[in-house]
Amino acid sequence: MSLHYWTKLGERAQQVLAEPTPPAPNSVPSPCVSLCLMHPSAGWCDGCLRTLPEIGSWSRASDEEKRQVWAQLPERLRQRQQMEG
Repeated sequence: MSLHYWTKLGERAQQVLAEPTPPAPNSVPSPCVSLCLMHPSAGWCDGCLRTLPEIGSWSRASDEEKRQVWAQLPERLRQRQQMEG
């Protein structure tokens, strides 16, 4: 992944989390960018940095659960960038 891509994902996480509450029920967006490739050691999708259980349950997750996933993405992003070295 490129630094540009990861910067954009981090910015998107900040935008989603900056809203104190979702504007409407079921309006928390998915971080999916249609780049579905699981990183073998991290256990996250290289595109959205979610785990398989998070991806699989996204459509049934509450807005709060979705925001909790978004809240983890900046740290996962930091860890993933360190893996690239």
